[in-house]
Amino acid sequence: MNKRYLAPSRPALPPVTPGELIEIVDGRDRPLAAMDISDAHRQSLSHRAVLILVYDPGRKIYLQRRSLAKALYPGRWDVSASGHVKAGESREDAALRELYEEIGISAAGLKLLTEVPAGPETGFEFVSVFSAGTVRETPQPNAAEVQGGFFCDRTELAGLVERCPELLTPGLVYVWEQNFLFPPDMRS
Repeated sequence: MNKRYLAPSRPALPPVTPGELIEIVDGRDRPLAAMDISDAHRQSLSHRAVLILVYDPGRKIYLQRRSLAKALYPGRWDVSASGHVKAGESREDAALRELYEEIGISAAGLKLLTEVPAGPETGFEFVSVFSAGTVRETPQPNAAEVQGGFFCDRTELAGLVERCPELLTPGLVYVWEQNFLFPPDMRS
């Protein structure tokens, strides 16, 4: 087995509360109402999400393999961590929460890299892309969310995007195509 692959997963955290609410937003990202996430997706309503990027000291990005139990893109490779912003939660707080829930990383702070407007290509999500920068701790995937992961360099990811895009989430492919994954000013 390739040494860059990490332990498959850690024990699952308690499950997400059924009926957890997110904010539905208008075309300018202003809150309109709170709704269950499954209803928002079913109706293609605009809402907020976060993507979090984690790097090792060699400037490789951590890719997670989504759990087969996930409703969207089960078993596909994705960015380090991702998720929805809960009703009343800030984007940064959501990113810190998802980073810990999914891969057990407690970041001191995050850097906002970009904001992506909602549209069909984002699943009607206003997406905030954050970097946790370089981490020295080993990600500990939550078995309820993630099947495992590995650190990947730019060349390896280019090969995956070119040869196996069907194994990747659309979000991962999008941030790759927009050149958000390997910014020149990555902080250590």
